[in-house]
Amino acid sequence: MKLVVGLGNPGKEYENTRHNIGFYMIDQYLASKGFTQYKTKFNGLYFDMMIKNEKVIFLKPQSYMNLSGEVVRKYIDFYQIQLQDILVISDDLDLNIGNFKLKEKGSSGGHNGLKNIELHLGNQNYKRLKIGIANDKHMDTKDYVLGRFDHKELEIYDQLSKLITQILDEYFIESFDRLMSKYNQKNK
Repeated sequence: MKLVVGLGNPGKEYENTRHNIGFYMIDQYLASKGFTQYKTKFNGLYFDMMIKNEKVIFLKPQSYMNLSGEVVRKYIDFYQIQLQDILVISDDLDLNIGNFKLKEKGSSGGHNGLKNIELHLGNQNYKRLKIGIANDKHMDTKDYVLGRFDHKELEIYDQLSKLITQILDEYFIESFDRLMSKYNQKNK
C-alpha cells in the first residue's frame, strides 16, 4: 500500500496559493484519471484506488500546514503503511517556478509541513516531490508562500502538472532511484 500526500492549507482563502501546490498537484493528478470526489477521515480528504494491483491513498491533510504530520501519522497507523511507501508533495522556496526535485530522504529545509511530518514519523526517511515556487526576497516569506499565483504562474503549473502526472504514474511501477535520475535536473 502506498500513501501520496499533497501538502497545503484547508479553506477557500488558501486556494491557489503557493503553499498549496501539493494540494493542486494531487487534484490535477486525480482529475486526469477522472476522479474528483474525496472522502473524509482523520481530518484529511482522501481518495483511494488500485494501481498495479496495489492500493494507493491520495491524501490532503485538512489541518493547517504546520500540523500535517498529525494527519499523516493517523493514516500510516490505521492503514499500516511503511515509511518507504510514502511520497509527500510540497512547495519549495529554493527551486524556481516550474522546477521540481524528487528526493528520497533528508531534512525539512525549514518547511513547516515537512518539519511536522518528521516530528510525527520520528525520522526523515520518506520520499518527497518538491515543487519550486521560487522566493521573493522583497517580501516576508509567510506573505509570499500564502500569496496567490498570478495568471502566468498558473499556466506554468498547469503545464507542469502534466509532467507530474507522468512522474506519479511511473512512481507506481519504477524504482525511485530511476525516477530521480530520469527527472531531476538543475534549476532552469
